[in-house]
Amino acid sequence: MTKKREIKLALYLIGAGMHVAAWKHPSAQANASIDIKALQKTAHIAEKGKFDIAFVADSLAINHESHPHILNRFDPLIQITALAAATTKIGLGATASTTYSEPYVLARQLMSIDHISNGRVAWNLVTTADATGETALNFSRDKHWEHDHRYERAEEFIDVVRSLWDSWEDDAFLYDRDNNIFYDRHKVHETSFKGNYLSVKGPLNIARSVQGQPVIVEAGASKPGQQLAARTAEVVFVHWDNIEKSKEHYRQLKAQLAPFGRTEEELLVLQGISPVVGDTEEEAIRKFNELQSLIDPYESLKFVSGYMGNVDFSKYSLDTPAIEVEFPEVNSIQSHFYEHLEIIKKENLKVGDLYARLFGPAKRDAFVGTPTQIADEMERWVTERAADGFMLQFPLLPRDLEDFVDKVVPILQERGIYRKDYTGTTLREHLGLKKPLNRFAQSKVTEG
Repeated sequence: MTKKREIKLALYLIGAGMHVAAWKHPSAQANASIDIKALQKTAHIAEKGKFDIAFVADSLAINHESHPHILNRFDPLIQITALAAATTKIGLGATASTTYSEPYVLARQLMSIDHISNGRVAWNLVTTADATGETALNFSRDKHWEHDHRYERAEEFIDVVRSLWDSWEDDAFLYDRDNNIFYDRHKVHETSFKGNYLSVKGPLNIARSVQGQPVIVEAGASKPGQQLAARTAEVVFVHWDNIEKSKEHYRQLKAQLAPFGRTEEELLVLQGISPVVGDTEEEAIRKFNELQSLIDPYESLKFVSGYMGNVDFSKYSLDTPAIEVEFPEVNSIQSHFYEHLEIIKKENLKVGDLYARLFGPAKRDAFVGTPTQIADEMERWVTERAADGFMLQFPLLPRDLEDFVDKVVPILQERGIYRKDYTGTTLREHLGLKKPLNRFAQSKVTEG
């Protein structure tokens, strides 16, 4: 009998929830994004539910169009360090930019947290999506780099970081008091990288962790993004509008692995969903509608603006056909932009429909329903190979997460498609990913 595929689950950890009006809900803690105890409590709930990872997003510039919980929040690396001290098993992912970071510093920070957490860290590699170009102005630059330019630097950046993480072979530190040998000089290596964008000597001043290297997470769905993911990513986050599009992308991405000597099992694809659970379908819809009723239409359109070329929606009435809006070419998340534009044209959406139709936390779909309905849909996506698991972007936290853990997780466990307990301690063990071999040690074996 064929073994059932085990669903992988990640929590998108963001303040009071992903819905743009979540902070207004009577049960929400409006300042949760900057209350570490509230964030730790949410991570604990996800750990109770045996989630693989709690993930923290980031942005390096804000404006009046930003999501409320982006306006006031911790640096992701500092946040997951605090979460590491408060949890024991769940993986911890942090976003960091290859466009606005230095590889040596970031490699050291991530590896430090991987040691602190005993091998539970993931790095969400981003090139930084910025529709307005404001991020560049925070980093002494005149403008944000072009899309493909950013990915060219990212290709070098990740190679440097991974090489730095391998500076020390696993058994390099001897701590031999009797013979006065702190480390084996033959097992430490310089990176000596020189590329078009980066030049880094190395070695890094911290050893490899118990899982070898932090897990690499990416979300790019453009052609350069897919190429980078096929070569380097171990987890990919996607947000496709329907299962058929997700299946197509899943096949395309997995087909690109072989030329890089990789198998399909070495890259996990997680689809973003926003479950709202009710004991009855009517209750789930009521909870969903309750959040929707808190939306200020034009405030929500400010959030949409960042994904649609920084359009000023305030000059349009809500019943304006969205196709009449002037959408410029974007230099941010291109895959989102073109998918959204296709939906706008196909469904003839009005301006007032955009947030509720295009963004998961405000979109009523098959993941708003009873525990069994939601479990059925999740199983369908994984069985039909549209995804290997899910990035859960709950509209309201911690309410929707608690409902999911208490009511949906037991059904998935009963069906044999989700773990009943953690069987390992590192994030790689949770995800079924192998500990990467140290490239320098491997090279010596090959040469020998």
